[in-house]
Amino acid sequence: MLDATRACELLIGLPDVNVLEVAEPLVGRIEVTVESRVERPSCPGCGERAWVKDRPVVELVDLTCFGRPVTLRWRKHRWCCPRRWCRVGSWTHEDARIAAPRLSVTDRAGRWATIQVGQRGRAVTDVAAELGADWHAVNDAVIAYGQALLDADLARVGDVAALGVDEVLFARQGRWRTLAWSTSIVDVASGQLLDVIPGRSSAGLCDWLRDRPETWRDAISWAVLDLSGPWRLAFDTMLPDATQVADPFHLVKLANQRLDEVRRRVQHETLGHRGHKNDPLYRCRRLLTKASERLEDRGRSKLLGLLDAGDPRGEVRTAWHAKETVRGIYDIDDPDLAETFVAQLGHDLQDDDCPPEIQQLGRTLIRWHAQICAWHHSRVSNGPTEAINNLIKRVKRVAFGFRRFANYRIRALLYAGRPNWDLLPTITPR
Repeated sequence: MLDATRACELLIGLPDVNVLEVAEPLVGRIEVTVESRVERPSCPGCGERAWVKDRPVVELVDLTCFGRPVTLRWRKHRWCCPRRWCRVGSWTHEDARIAAPRLSVTDRAGRWATIQVGQRGRAVTDVAAELGADWHAVNDAVIAYGQALLDADLARVGDVAALGVDEVLFARQGRWRTLAWSTSIVDVASGQLLDVIPGRSSAGLCDWLRDRPETWRDAISWAVLDLSGPWRLAFDTMLPDATQVADPFHLVKLANQRLDEVRRRVQHETLGHRGHKNDPLYRCRRLLTKASERLEDRGRSKLLGLLDAGDPRGEVRTAWHAKETVRGIYDIDDPDLAETFVAQLGHDLQDDDCPPEIQQLGRTLIRWHAQICAWHHSRVSNGPTEAINNLIKRVKRVAFGFRRFANYRIRALLYAGRPNWDLLPTITPR
């Protein structure tokens, strides 16, 4: 039969510690006082046997026990050199198996909190409430262990054949709620989030790519982007040998935006006001952006009737046909035929008979001709990047927003970056 002391040590589950006291100072909270079993060390400066200078008690948040929060009171050893001329002075015994330096949670509580917040996407507030800890105590542990895990997982960022980038809103800052953006960098071939960097400028992406090895950059064959000038400049600068691919979704979205601009302009020119619920062009706004093949006979008849009633010059109808023609680019299987089709379509949309918004769309097709046609060779898109952005936004919703970019980046990479969680027991927090 085990004695009471040995039973307490087994329940505590910490190596080489003596359980001095188990108390319940507050209802529902357990306090466990322990001390490390250590031999009297020698001074690292002169080699003399050290003296005990002090026995400070450090309070740490531990894992719950029997459904109750636990405070671990660690009675440490502060040693000093007995020789006054020794410059070492005093030092405090540390044991990373109990708690990492400068953290107010135990090692096992810190690793558990990192899994709960990072892998399972729980809010820091919920985990802190479960442990009976302060928000900052749990968040500091998640950041420390999370950063160490990401640094140790060297295989997470492997060779990349297709690189995708996209912006995602980080926070609204200041009195005027200024939009602060971030950039997600994704391996679109495997759907792996590589990193999140502040801003959405070409300079930030160039700096991130410059920090990668040259052999890593040379292995990238496809650089996927939306119709964004900064991303194009960054890829031209840092990945000159990679073929740039314009994302199909963003091109079709742009065509829909130009169509909506035409509809709103014609609405105002014909009726003198913004769309009301009974106006023909306002009533067909949803049908205009819907894919033509998804329109039933009833919907198509309704759309054509509303266009006849509210589009006297046929500008909206022209923009609608232009949008559907742009969507047809991705129905072509022959890459050579697609290049000819895009070039001809870009020139046709710039005809004087087309609305000015559609003429602008035609100029965009000419300017991004090579990137649009590259999709027919690569068949890669920014769809995985958009999926990663959805996971990042989920982390933001759970956290009710972020104020510090460091917290935002670590939380996003832990949840959406898929690190190797098997490495967590082996890492040392920084």
